[in-house]
Amino acid sequence: MSIIWKDEWDECSVIGDKGELGFIDYEDDKSVCSYNPEEEGPVIISVPFPFVRGKPQSILIGETRADSITLKNTTSDPIELWGVSIFGSNPEDSYTLSLMEPPRANSDIEALQGFLESTSLEDRVLQPGQTLKIWLSCKPKDIGLQTTAVHFDVGDERIERVVFLLAEDKISQSLASNKPYSRVQRKNQFVVNEYVKGSRPARTASQGFKYRLPQYAIPKDTRELLESKQTPEVITEGLTRKNYSSFFSTLLIMEELHMEEEMRSHDMECVTMRRKGAHYLALEVPGLAERRPSLVFGDYVFAKLSNSDPNDKAYQGFIHRVESDEVFLKFADDLHLHHRDGNLYNVRFTYNRVNMRRLYQAVQAAEGLQAELLFPSQSSTRRSIKATPVVPLSRFLNEEQMCSVEMILGCEGAPPYVIHGPPGTGKTMTVVEAILQLYTTRKKSRILVCAASNSAADHILERLISKEIVEVKESEIFRLNATSRPYEDVCSDNIRFCYFEESIFKCPPLGALMRYRIVISTYMSASLLYAEGIKKGHFSHIFLDEAGQASEPETMVPISNLCRKETVIVLAGDPKQLGPVIYSKKAETFGLGKSYLERLFEYEFYYDEDENFVTKLVRNYRCHPSILELPSKLFYKGELIACKEEKCSFTDAWESLLPNKEFPVLFSGIQGCDEREGSNPSWFNRIEASKVIEIIKKLTASSDLRESDIGVITPYRQQVMKLKKALETLDMPDVKVGSVEQFQGQERQVIIISTVRSTVKHNEFDRVHYLGFLSNPRRFNVAVTRARSLLVIVGNPHIISKDPYWDKLLRYCSDKNSYQGCPLPLPENKDTVEDHVQEDKWDGKEENPETTNEGGTYGESFGAEEFPKPIADEADWSDGGWKEELPKPVADEANLSDGGWKEDFPKPVTDEADWSDGWKD
Repeated sequence: MSIIWKDEWDECSVIGDKGELGFIDYEDDKSVCSYNPEEEGPVIISVPFPFVRGKPQSILIGETRADSITLKNTTSDPIELWGVSIFGSNPEDSYTLSLMEPPRANSDIEALQGFLESTSLEDRVLQPGQTLKIWLSCKPKDIGLQTTAVHFDVGDERIERVVFLLAEDKISQSLASNKPYSRVQRKNQFVVNEYVKGSRPARTASQGFKYRLPQYAIPKDTRELLESKQTPEVITEGLTRKNYSSFFSTLLIMEELHMEEEMRSHDMECVTMRRKGAHYLALEVPGLAERRPSLVFGDYVFAKLSNSDPNDKAYQGFIHRVESDEVFLKFADDLHLHHRDGNLYNVRFTYNRVNMRRLYQAVQAAEGLQAELLFPSQSSTRRSIKATPVVPLSRFLNEEQMCSVEMILGCEGAPPYVIHGPPGTGKTMTVVEAILQLYTTRKKSRILVCAASNSAADHILERLISKEIVEVKESEIFRLNATSRPYEDVCSDNIRFCYFEESIFKCPPLGALMRYRIVISTYMSASLLYAEGIKKGHFSHIFLDEAGQASEPETMVPISNLCRKETVIVLAGDPKQLGPVIYSKKAETFGLGKSYLERLFEYEFYYDEDENFVTKLVRNYRCHPSILELPSKLFYKGELIACKEEKCSFTDAWESLLPNKEFPVLFSGIQGCDEREGSNPSWFNRIEASKVIEIIKKLTASSDLRESDIGVITPYRQQVMKLKKALETLDMPDVKVGSVEQFQGQERQVIIISTVRSTVKHNEFDRVHYLGFLSNPRRFNVAVTRARSLLVIVGNPHIISKDPYWDKLLRYCSDKNSYQGCPLPLPENKDTVEDHVQEDKWDGKEENPETTNEGGTYGESFGAEEFPKPIADEADWSDGGWKEELPKPVADEANLSDGGWKEDFPKPVTDEADWSDGWKD
């Protein structure tokens, strides 16, 4: 309120007292910055430091900013001004009042000595028509929001002005937006009814697979039903043994329709292309490096002149090369002949369906699997495994890991065996030990190892060939890569385990595949084994690492096509960490966001942690005990055992940083300002970014801590970009900055988390769209368990405390005397975290992320996954998302293949490369 009546004064500070000013969210409470002085009474009081484009003005640390406040008596009678006072400031003593304009820094000594300032001004009388001018000054000592409340006691009223300034340093100023944010108005792109075929890239050799991948065209009635926002009956009735294929196929259609729409959002208008050599046109694609859109060799686009007739044919252009920010396209000769570099084109991107077709095929094939594999509760008897005693190959295995290996070796088929491993408990080490035990003790074993990403699959390969435990013959282990994986993406030491022609990865012929005893691949690339002719039962064991990160249809790609009843299936993962990233939130809600691993824990054998079905690893070798304590209590029943030595060789690096030297978790509270710029809907907080840089500089200034030992986690893409820009300016490129999704499965000595949000206003939007850190316990769990020795959280405690998990961490730091920064919010009486955890159990109802692919992956983790993922952050949305009807062009003869399938979206001509040329590996 801007007016406080006299009888309410007893609730406020009297003149001269110092009041307490807590956190005020200027974006959530508009009353503090949207005054109408003419409605307040006979004395009109101006508003100092008015907002600029809805944001507080900036001030540089160490400088003084002053603004005048005018008080005008509009009546014909004198009015008593009982006093003007600063009720309170946050931080304390950051604002002062004066009757004189503050002197400039270069003023003479007499002016500086004659200037008087205080927190209150004495009473006086405003004569009729008189205007009194006073000055409000601010001199910040640290970055962040500087807030004050000034009270004016006029006659019988108390009038209030709440003032905000944003204190910055040179780093935060360098990250300021150059262009105000404006939401992009999407326009209808051109419709592709007919097109002139482009020039497809030449192939090294035609690979004739034994099994051809069907088209799986989206049924017209299903498309129309979903586009009219109706839910098919098969979804509402839930997953059953009888509807397994139709249930997941429908969810996949939901996902595919959303991905079609997402690809449309990247269409471009009035853009130029330039000649590249004699044969190509180069198109610059903003966001290509972040895979927005995700384009690879062999994909194609449609283009036509922006001023052409709507009925003119479009030209199809195939991608022959992908650079960091542009693609080289080859169209029909006619377009190249008439092209001029100044021509303006409209460009439409197309969605490659190969991986979706693989998923349709996998869930369809899963109909033939036995019930005890898909629905273990329907198994007639409780399995009893006779553990096979073994001599450990690695001397680093603990009791639970060895027990798991012995149970796996004693397993004789379905249901799957699960290694449930919370963060840092050695899941991969256990998987590697089990594989090598099978390799050395069972000469007839054939092992397929799948991981959710190329980087994870490469890591397993490196562990298996390290020779530290067992020497695996080079002729008996193979790393299968998708055609679209860049040759240079594979480490030179590993390339000898791959098969390729002219630097393009391929699947070797069936005879060669049959000779390998260990095959390593991503989930999606495992489809190539089936396509080549590998029969069910060829592999005695199938290991699925990172199983919690794959959707159930992805998991079924290797299982449904390659396993028989006697095949041993081993899943390793943690359903309490991030699950699969799904584009369609509707499909995610109905079950596509639940991994096969997580669904297994709905059955009593797994939920009860029966040793014949699951081994739970509880010894954590990654985190300092203080870092591990809270997530252990919140997610793992307090069972995790910290096995990392408390002492660290880098402790001197943070001696000056930590208020409690024995507690390596620090919460740095700061009230910044979340912003957007240009047409990018992604959020950033440059005040937090500057604080993160300050912490990094302190850590690396006087110790042996390397830049590569530090990781920065933040949920918004634009904050990632701002932090990278600042680090590049300081020549610190080895500090990794990324989303939670990019850090899952990774660790650093030091992790710094920037939470970004500084206003309550956007919490609900984030909650609805699964953005940011709030309302996502899994994202919290992953974020706080990446650090080995030091965890630092930089954020606004008044926003973070709205989430029960983050509030628990905030209070944990406060109780340990390890909180610094702005005043803490008072604890609220609300559901405890324990209540949330108790309700959650294994029901899989925690929200999965963005992008996003922010995605989730974007950058390294997104690029490394075979199945195209969204970037799971707010950049996937624009103020709630835009919706427009997808065009339904008529397919012509160029779109017909294998019997003349017809779909609404223009389709490429298919050939035998449908299995191998499956982009996005």
